[in-house]
Amino acid sequence: MNATDRTPADLLRSALATDPARPLVTFYDDATGERVELSVATFANWVAKTANLLQGELAAEPGERVALLLPAHWQTAVWLLACSSVGVVADVGGDAGAADHVVAGPGQFEAGLACSGERVALSLAPLGRRFAQVPAGYADYAVEVPGQGDVFQAYGPLDPEAPSLVVAGAELTGAEVVERARTDAPALGLAGPGARLLSALSYDTWEGLSAGLFAPLAVGGSVVLCRNLSQVGEDVVAKRIESERVSATARR
Repeated sequence: MNATDRTPADLLRSALATDPARPLVTFYDDATGERVELSVATFANWVAKTANLLQGELAAEPGERVALLLPAHWQTAVWLLACSSVGVVADVGGDAGAADHVVAGPGQFEAGLACSGERVALSLAPLGRRFAQVPAGYADYAVEVPGQGDVFQAYGPLDPEAPSLVVAGAELTGAEVVERARTDAPALGLAGPGARLLSALSYDTWEGLSAGLFAPLAVGGSVVLCRNLSQVGEDVVAKRIESERVSATARR
């Protein structure tokens, strides 16, 4: 976290410079038993590769819109930061027909075909597995991203006052995302660096995006992102909070 950070991508760069080895996103899917932990460095590497895919292979330009038809997931978090790195607008759950590009997960492939631009499919399977059969009209993210470069450089300077994120119909600039995330942090129980928040909120609202990624990132904390948490009992949740050293929770 740095006072001069103006975009989500800036926040990630500051986190990488400060403590690259610390956990940033720990993901659970209680429908599959999956657990994935990404350090700041590992997460940033995924973001760099994805940003290179977005800027290079997909030819996305600043100001274009990418409809993210994805649930709360660690790969969704990667795409949100990759979009910020390139300067494209991440439209969470947005209209694929009005988007320049679309990134879709299971259950959203048909809707994503309304996009006339480039389309990328995510299996969201454990270990980031490839599709056995890629959905028609899509490129497989798991096939395309590994060969991308580990270092990303935007083609030009990015404007923090330009649109960066659309969620639940509200459009925010990069600077507004950072400011709102910093403002949200105390109310979420994130006291500062090292704070660890368990979030079971979906990514289809600002509250879910803030708790599940942006607020922890803004204060040097980390997130334990839980999908399908309702499928386990409170005893499991309590053990997870203890084992993951969670200091705050965001649940409905």
